[in-house]
Amino acid sequence: MNTTTLPPMPALRTPDAQPYWDGLEQGRLLVQRCSACGTHRHYPRPMCPVCHALEPDWVPLQGDGTVHSWTVLHQSGLADLVQPLPITLLTVDMAEGVRLLGQLQPAPGGTTPLQVGAAVRASVGTGATGVAQPVFTLV
Repeated sequence: MNTTTLPPMPALRTPDAQPYWDGLEQGRLLVQRCSACGTHRHYPRPMCPVCHALEPDWVPLQGDGTVHSWTVLHQSGLADLVQPLPITLLTVDMAEGVRLLGQLQPAPGGTTPLQVGAAVRASVGTGATGVAQPVFTLV
């Protein structure tokens, strides 16, 4: 029997990222926007990569994006991923210029094929563990 031990996950709820997680728990997708130059950024970090300003604003995403890439998970080494597999994870280019990772949710009666460049709509859903997370639906 092969028993592989995964390294510990990095801490995701850093002080810089806490407003992101708070927004998800309130059903809102928030990202940082530089208060000096207006550049949107995600993942949250203390300094703007463009102008190096240290004061971000937190703004909601409008929710429109396009598929950049995806993968289908048929098994997981993550102990807290207890939802039924397989699941499809998307990397999505949002209209604001940031990239998000989230789970594809089936659209009722949807027939749009999953492909790079496909239009998606982002919202907030919960996984099997009850943690709020970005989810996407093909439009």
